[in-house]
Amino acid sequence: MSGGGPRHGTIVDRRPSGGGTTGTVGSYIVRDDEEERYYSFDYRQIVTEGFRTIRTGERVRFHTSAHSPDRAEFVIRLDQPDPAAYYR
Repeated sequence: MSGGGPRHGTIVDRRPSGGGTTGTVGSYIVRDDEEERYYSFDYRQIVTEGFRTIRTGERVRFHTSAHSPDRAEFVIRLDQPDPAAYYR
């Protein structure tokens, strides 16, 4: 269960955490547009088909976690990039 309704924000940072099979799984930081608070999340919270990644500067919609108020969950990219430009 989610802690809050839909929020909108911008990805402001990606921090490597050393997890995953290759040691390169990172956490992301999103700044809430309305409250200007910062929330963290990892790739598992990105809702998409295929490769789960987000770039700094992208706009997203998300919910806040009911169990951890500083965590974002159910993160959805708002501006889908053109695949040809994204995978250069």
